[in-house]
Amino acid sequence: MAYQRYKSSVSLTKAKKVTLMSEYISHYSKLIQEHGNEVMNVKIPREVFTDFLDNIGSTMNEYVEKMVNENDTIKEFLEANPLPPHMSDLLSNEFRVFSLMLNALKQWVSAESAYTDRYLLGGTARQTCKEATDKCIVTGDELGEKPELHHPIRDGRPPILISKAGHDLLEYNSNNDMDSNDNELLQIMKRLKKEKHMSWVLIREGCTAKITGSTNYRQNAMSYANSIINATGLSAEEVINFLKKHNL
Repeated sequence: MAYQRYKSSVSLTKAKKVTLMSEYISHYSKLIQEHGNEVMNVKIPREVFTDFLDNIGSTMNEYVEKMVNENDTIKEFLEANPLPPHMSDLLSNEFRVFSLMLNALKQWVSAESAYTDRYLLGGTARQTCKEATDKCIVTGDELGEKPELHHPIRDGRPPILISKAGHDLLEYNSNNDMDSNDNELLQIMKRLKKEKHMSWVLIREGCTAKITGSTNYRQNAMSYANSIINATGLSAEEVINFLKKHNL
């Protein structure tokens, strides 16, 4: 069955959108007063979607075989874009196609994620939020320059426009929910991740390979894992448990 986007069954006027967001912002303002800023950073454990994500990976592996062997466009693309001679024996056609598919998937996810913000508000989420309030519900101050759209929960509800200072405060408080040792480890990991353009997925993949002795891991996964292990002093298993603990 072909994929179909979820589409709202209602069409809101501009005035109704502004009213909707005003009430929405007031709702969260009250929640913050009652429960603190943590209501603005609610997340579901990644493990809930493990089976779903595994199914996506398996489906991608199946499509790789079909596309390498049966898709003429893919065959022509690979032939027209050969690898450098010193690399030709290192990257299989299957891996190259998987990487191409992964990039297409990232673009699709980005587009669909952006669409969820337009589900209720259309393409004017930021402007609607500005018309709904000029205050940051986190700090109570003016929105100021370069306010940011922040999702309290990634379940389809609209983002809320908050000040840059408010966004930074939410990030700081999120880190402060940990004990000091965990917070220090997280900062080390985040710094390395940013410097080396790592991904949490590949870090976990490399650590899993170190634990199991598997050679079935993607490029950079092992080096990423080793960088994190060397910098933090944690074992591969401890790194994985840490990432699970903090939903990374």
